[in-house]
Amino acid sequence: MAFQTEFEFTLPKGYVDGEGNLHRQGIMRLATAADEVLPLKDPRVQQNPAYLTVILLSRVMVKLGSLPEVNPRIVEGLFVSDLSYLQEFYRQINDGGAAQVKAVCPRCEHAFTMELAPGE
Repeated sequence: MAFQTEFEFTLPKGYVDGEGNLHRQGIMRLATAADEVLPLKDPRVQQNPAYLTVILLSRVMVKLGSLPEVNPRIVEGLFVSDLSYLQEFYRQINDGGAAQVKAVCPRCEHAFTMELAPGE
């Protein structure tokens, strides 16, 4: 079995481009050391460290809908819920672990924690 380096995702809301087209399906690849280090030299990140997220996500998102490329301007245009989703997705695939979510059984109302594999 080959080592998986790209993961599909679906944004909760989606990116709306200039023509009004909605883009929700995408692919994110595993990050490299360069993906995390090189953006630190970017003047936008040096002026505002929070901008690191924008640069980093634009580097690792291979595809978003039918857009020809994903760049920082596109990431800037995402809804906050989609940005949060992508940050968590990034952590899931790069930290190698599954996300844990709290769930409740609809029948017996027993509360428990379950793990979601990347992309779930």
